Amino acid sequence: MIALISPAKSLDYKSPLPPLATAAPRFAADAATLAAAAAKLGPKKLMGLMHISDTLAKLNAQRFRDYADAPERPAIRAFAGDVYVGFEAKTLDEPAIAFAQDHLRILSGLYGLLRPLDMIRPYRLEMGTKWAPGRKPDLYRWWGNRVSDLLAADLAESGSAVIVNLASKEYWHVVEQAPPAGARILSIDFREEGPDGLRFNSFAAKRARGMMARWMCEHRIGAAEDLKGFDSDGYRFVAEGSDEAVWRFVRGR
Repeated sequence: MIALISPAKSLDYKSPLPPLATAAPRFAADAATLAAAAAKLGPKKLMGLMHISDTLAKLNAQRFRDYADAPERPAIRAFAGDVYVGFEAKTLDEPAIAFAQDHLRILSGLYGLLRPLDMIRPYRLEMGTKWAPGRKPDLYRWWGNRVSDLLAADLAESGSAVIVNLASKEYWHVVEQAPPAGARILSIDFREEGPDGLRFNSFAAKRARGMMARWMCEHRIGAAEDLKGFDSDGYRFVAEGSDEAVWRFVRGR
């Protein structure tokens, strides 16, 4: 079983790191190709493509220009958004991190598919960006089947056909456009109880995705049915609203 999460816009390249057995991204050459092409766009073009401020556009233009010489950091400790706050990699023990390396994957616009300990350089390139080199209209077309093909190989190595989708719609689409043959895809829906019934809270859902990924690694969860035991931060599995393809987890007020 492999769980998929999205990357984050915010990064951490400053906090201290423990000794880790790191790895190289499987699509490192593709990432370098994308970074070199993006370096030619310039801040103004990046600002329009990414819908970001002038300051952020200049920062990311510089990142692409300096990509080859930029510092590297394990992906699970480089991303610092809400999903990663929920995952809280700093407090995971070594066996749980080792399990994550085999059973957790991070979708990435620049790197395609990352393992937690793959070394990455600072970047910002959302999967939904309507740009790609080689006359491709967007990154979905640029990556094509390659992300799903590598994910299929990882599934085969894990001995399971289950993909737990904890990614955002934007990132999930790169797999959805060419899903691995024979895979069972299980998407997780996080909700909260409110005065008017169940509601979707984007901020809370992002953290919950990270918490479920962490819980899976802490407890070495290898069977989909065992995910129903997830209970971090008051969440619980509910049969109502769940089916074979989507499982709902709810927390109270």
